[in-house]
Amino acid sequence: MTEVSYNPKIKPEHLARKAIVYLRQSSDKQVRQNKESQLLQYAVAERVRALGWKQVETINSDLGSSAGLASAQREGFERVLSLVALGEVGIVGSREVSRLSRTDRDWCRLLEVCQIFGTLIADEQQVYDLNYLDDQLVLGIKGTLSVVELKVIRQRLLAGQESKARRGELFKRLPIGYARDPVGKVVFHPDRRVCEAVQLVFAKFQELWSVRQTFQWFRDHDVELPANPIQGTGLVWKIPSQSLIRDILRNPFYAGAYIWGRRPVTTLLVDGRLEKRQSAMRPAEECRVFIRDHHVGYIDWATWATYEENRRMMRRNSVNSEGDESMAAVRAGQGLLVGLLRCGHCGRKLHVRYWGGRGTNARYLCKGDYDGGGQYCIGFGGSSVDRRVGQELLKVIAPLGLEASLRALEELSAGGAAQRAALSRQLEQLVYEAKKAFEQDDAVDARNRLAASELERRWNEKLEEIEAVKQRLSSLDAQRYSLSPEEEIRIRSMGDHLAGVWQSNHCPPPLKKMIFRTAIEEIIVRTDQDKKTLELVIHWKGGAHTQLAMERPRSATGTATPMEALEIIRRMAVRYGDDQIASVLNRRGYSTGKGMRWNQTRVATARRNHSIAGQKRALPDPETVSLSQAARICGISHRTIERLVEAGLLRCEQVTPRAPWEIRRSDLDAEPIRKIIDRLQRTGKLVLQGGCAEDQLALFTENQGDDNARHHE
Repeated sequence: MTEVSYNPKIKPEHLARKAIVYLRQSSDKQVRQNKESQLLQYAVAERVRALGWKQVETINSDLGSSAGLASAQREGFERVLSLVALGEVGIVGSREVSRLSRTDRDWCRLLEVCQIFGTLIADEQQVYDLNYLDDQLVLGIKGTLSVVELKVIRQRLLAGQESKARRGELFKRLPIGYARDPVGKVVFHPDRRVCEAVQLVFAKFQELWSVRQTFQWFRDHDVELPANPIQGTGLVWKIPSQSLIRDILRNPFYAGAYIWGRRPVTTLLVDGRLEKRQSAMRPAEECRVFIRDHHVGYIDWATWATYEENRRMMRRNSVNSEGDESMAAVRAGQGLLVGLLRCGHCGRKLHVRYWGGRGTNARYLCKGDYDGGGQYCIGFGGSSVDRRVGQELLKVIAPLGLEASLRALEELSAGGAAQRAALSRQLEQLVYEAKKAFEQDDAVDARNRLAASELERRWNEKLEEIEAVKQRLSSLDAQRYSLSPEEEIRIRSMGDHLAGVWQSNHCPPPLKKMIFRTAIEEIIVRTDQDKKTLELVIHWKGGAHTQLAMERPRSATGTATPMEALEIIRRMAVRYGDDQIASVLNRRGYSTGKGMRWNQTRVATARRNHSIAGQKRALPDPETVSLSQAARICGISHRTIERLVEAGLLRCEQVTPRAPWEIRRSDLDAEPIRKIIDRLQRTGKLVLQGGCAEDQLALFTENQGDDNARHHE
């Protein structure tokens, strides 16, 4: 036996239970690289056996798990606590205290449970019994030192990172398209194909105005982009994903800016546990470190067609809560002013809805406080407004018609220049790789068939890829269309007749929308007091303003709601609901402007279009009841109420014919009405004032026999 075996702290009751050896390393990187630390921790099991324990359990499920504040729950540590609490553990061994815990909370939990159940704690130097005050004091000091050590290491590490970041020298991995020269300066990637591929992303986004459309262009034309793999440092060429396109466009590094701390980690209390959460991505200017003009950029920062404009465009295209209130990206709908109109009354952006048999007629709406149970603020048809604003736009851009014609000639003559350039660079790289594969195959001994066959296969693959790219280039050249002199003259003449081109059916709505958004910043629209005139204020890019006034668009002829139906809606909407109004309109034979039956939704639409206040359900009135309610209150039939009204004894009102009756409760309680009803319920006969009781039929079946007998007498 060794000297340690005679430690008086180890009792037979300790040896009767099993021993636990706990292992932990803070990260997966330590698990992969710090093998010596693992071996030292596993060696603790031999020391525990030397102390006299036969049954030793090693718990290593926490290898790669941090024990710091707000770290993930450690399954191995929780198992240690549960086994100790069951009274199955005589000693808990670890190479050092920091392996067991890095927080005061976990350390105090372990000491408390071990003290209650008489479990010893051992490290590399000593065995501790928590029933001894000195051992408890020493373990407390060691636990505190472990916590302080972690905090000191963390602070030292973070301070070093931030200091290096403030100098603009901290890089975990450079974005694609960049590299570091021998002196550590950030420069463009030495591969020209990589640089041109990144530039193509920004060029296509400026052309298509949408991340989604840019991604689809790369996918449809099979143009590859380089990507940084998770493992390794070599670039991988592949068809890009939409997220890769978005990341490139949103990354301020491509605008020459260095940032650090864009997504800081915060500690939150969730369900009684501290958890680390990565916060939302901050704007570049609000990051902890922001160095403008740090390195050469693929785009500028604050001029047109640059990072700021791209970010504004993506934010405008977004439909989530972080985006603008405009209706997202340019699409194929007929509403040309989508995203440009703002209500001059409440300040909200106007949205578009499409109506008509084909669902193509645009109508601009400001929802106002409709979501809160209120009304729409502004609503009007879109075609006439689009046409009127388009006339003002043509006045502004007409002098630029010739320049537009020349630009169109350049693009038509280019005919897929971007795709052709990308394929040409890919062909150059494949030729180099094929040549390199040939040299490797030529250098190997032909008798070594295991190596020679593999190198020959690689060479053949490169040759096949070269042939495929050449065929695609030939196909592009065959599709390239050369303009005739007559076509060039026609295109040049379009610049002088820009209005005709604009009004042509061949001019697609997405192109018109892009022109509108290029020239116009915003359009403020409001109505006059009578809601018959629209007042527009066009804010042009550059700061100029134009004021317009036009008649508010009306419903098309033949599809307007009949005036008689609108009058009924206006009179009944004061109290009745849309469902009751629809029922009255249908009973009176009215239909909608399109010849359809009325329902609750169509009544609500008509009210909204004509600014008529109302509600979905009728408003309760405790002083007034309907025919059915009056009959139920009095305990008589509907016909009896009708006869009382016909005799002029009971007053009844109607907003319009076929509308519900309105009878006041106070009239039902009047003395003449109560006497007639009481006599009816008592005798079964309805005796109206001045009427003849002998000729009145009985209304209650139980009295009908007696009435017939008296009649025969």
